[in-house]
Amino acid sequence: MERKWWTLVIVCIGTFMLLLDVTIVTVALPDIERDLHASFTDLQWVTDAYALTLASLLLTAGSLADRFGRRLVFGVGLAIFTAGSALCGAAVSPEMLIGSRAAQGIGGAMLFATSLAILAANFHGRDRGIAFGVWGAVTGIATALGPILGGTLTTGISWRGIFYVNLPFGVLALVLTYFLMSESKAPHARRIDWAGMITFTVGLFLLIFGFTEAGEKSWTDSTAITCFIAAAVLLIAFGIIEWKIREPMFDLDLFRVPTFVGGSIAAFCMNGSAFAMMMYLVLYLQNQLGLSAFQAGLRLLVFSGATMVVATIAGRLTEKLPTRWMIGPGLVLVGVGLFLMAGIDADSSWTHLIAGFIVAGIGGGLVNPPLASTAVGVVPVARSGMASGVNNTFRQVGIAVGIAVYGTLFSSAIVRGLQSRLSDDATTAINPNDIASAVSAGQQSAVIDHAPAPFQSELAGAVGSSFASALNELLWVSGGLAVVGGVLALVLIRSKDFVAAH
Repeated sequence: MERKWWTLVIVCIGTFMLLLDVTIVTVALPDIERDLHASFTDLQWVTDAYALTLASLLLTAGSLADRFGRRLVFGVGLAIFTAGSALCGAAVSPEMLIGSRAAQGIGGAMLFATSLAILAANFHGRDRGIAFGVWGAVTGIATALGPILGGTLTTGISWRGIFYVNLPFGVLALVLTYFLMSESKAPHARRIDWAGMITFTVGLFLLIFGFTEAGEKSWTDSTAITCFIAAAVLLIAFGIIEWKIREPMFDLDLFRVPTFVGGSIAAFCMNGSAFAMMMYLVLYLQNQLGLSAFQAGLRLLVFSGATMVVATIAGRLTEKLPTRWMIGPGLVLVGVGLFLMAGIDADSSWTHLIAGFIVAGIGGGLVNPPLASTAVGVVPVARSGMASGVNNTFRQVGIAVGIAVYGTLFSSAIVRGLQSRLSDDATTAINPNDIASAVSAGQQSAVIDHAPAPFQSELAGAVGSSFASALNELLWVSGGLAVVGGVLALVLIRSKDFVAAH
């Protein structure tokens, strides 16, 4: 097999591991809580620590890769991610697990930021379309398989197994990287933009941290507001620095290129709609329908299977069809799929979601491969690390913002539903806000069991109906976001803006 195809295998292994760890932890949280005596806040940070470091370091990692070498940064990222996984599996306290998850995120940022740039440097013409098609399929599969693999490993081994499983694959990918991957970097090395790196990384960290706090507490929470203000100051400072400096880490002139803007919007909307909604769909399948982690993951294969098949085909079409005619309609299909999932009631079964899973999966399969090529196609290959980092940053920010906004909408809808469905006596005995928080955390069964006996049956019915109504609201909002993103992508992305060699 040619060296470049081995490169594709290595990149896909790294991408699969880091994206899998975004969702695989969700189903293991109850076991982690019991084993490490973790609080609910600790469990939230087990998830958030990874997402925060991953998103905030993507652009920095991409810029460093352009200067020092993409294979080097990718290899270092693999080593850090694998070591972080080992430490997660060996964690003896919530604090150790949270810190190790942050280390995973650092390694993950280095992997994710360089993946597309490595493919762009190694593949050209028709082969590039195939490579991006495979990579796009892997991203969809990894995100959707997280719950089923997490459930299988947690049930069959323990929660530590979801981290230890990364070790053999990480070591294998490291060995293959060293022997089979070619190095590539910008031909004219730029100075390290320390001021830009610090202001952007800290600013983005605070922005996402603010969204996380707002989603978990409230949008008027003092910590969240402080983070938003500090983030705004730092990101404005970053813009000024990049505008003034001779060799910036991020060329702001790219925002004058409609295709770059369209691709960034599409990345945000894709992950902020379908992928941010996955958490709530898993919550519905497991906690509302009573499916096990494995059973829920198995049903999500309807979505990921459609994504995989279509992404493989879409990768081959990227050299024949304008990318906007794949990204735009693909995002619209994602929106239509989410709309089709709406209409759930307390008596619905999971089969209600099948049509929406298929349509959204087809849309996701159409979007991911050309979106990947769009990210690096508007810049010379020498700057592909930077472009890749920006695109993946928009993806991760999309998920973070989506989850935060949906969390607020979900809790509010649950409260409204409970207030309208519970009797006055039940509302007096049970605080709807407390119930909404428990439902959002997937703990409604425990709350119902501990409610006063006379109100348990009434509360169970009200929770079921309120959950369905709240989920429907999120499906309409997320679907609308996908459709808007699709329309903007269709308008903004232009073939004449592509400058990288194909």
